[in-house]
Amino acid sequence: MNPTETTPQKLNENRLADAWAELQSHSDQGNPLRADAYRLAFADPEFLLRRETRGIRFQLEMLKPELDQAEQGIENTVVVFGSARFAAPEDAKNSLYQAQLSGDESALAVAHRMVRNARYYDQARLFARLVASDSMRRRPEERLFIATGGGPGIMEAANRGAHEMGAPSVGLNIALPHEQSANHYVTPTLSFKFHYFALRKMHFMTRAKALVAFPGGFGTLDELFEVITLVQTRKAKPVPIVLYGSAYWKRLINVDALVEEGVIAAEDLKLFEYVDAPEAAWAVIQRFYGL
Repeated sequence: MNPTETTPQKLNENRLADAWAELQSHSDQGNPLRADAYRLAFADPEFLLRRETRGIRFQLEMLKPELDQAEQGIENTVVVFGSARFAAPEDAKNSLYQAQLSGDESALAVAHRMVRNARYYDQARLFARLVASDSMRRRPEERLFIATGGGPGIMEAANRGAHEMGAPSVGLNIALPHEQSANHYVTPTLSFKFHYFALRKMHFMTRAKALVAFPGGFGTLDELFEVITLVQTRKAKPVPIVLYGSAYWKRLINVDALVEEGVIAAEDLKLFEYVDAPEAAWAVIQRFYGL
């Protein structure tokens, strides 16, 4: 090339990254970030974190996981909810052993409960394996992928089951005041972290073709009733809603009382089904979609 000629511009060169490289360099040198009127708006953390720019942050939390999932072929998901406090059977047995050594009656009672509830971890793991093994044999556009909240307990179990079958799985994690991180079985490129619960819930529903709710606490109930309400009010298309662990759910929620009091219609009871085995949960979804 003639020295006087300029180098051709690359067609897809991303020059916007220079702004972020400048910020990274600033951080690497240990210099604190201060408000800078001259800094590019999209590369100004202080500006982006202002109360007035909350709407922009909403858009970003919606857009980033949407683009990443689309690029990786994640179009249809089976969302698995459930307690973050249910341990894997091997961990529960170890806790019981430690409690027995300690002789602490309170710790022993907790450990026995952990062992009892660990069966749900195993069953969520087996359910995810069923979904993954079936879907991986199908054409890409027909595959169903496991999606969870990305945390421990039931969420970990479902991501683990998919991982064991060689299938990718999604984790939609949430930033909480206490330490919270994604479990090790979520596919790294499909592990997302949210600040806003509302945007996280929206992402659960955007690709959900089914919901399987294992026993859980306030978070599980919140997510479950969000989905039931969306389907009941026809704000979302009908999808299989499976309540795993009939004894737990029927003891926790007296839905017949809701019908008797007239606050829901009898036909609303058809919005969900109770199951007690991984195969039964998968059969509900297969039947709904004719798989």
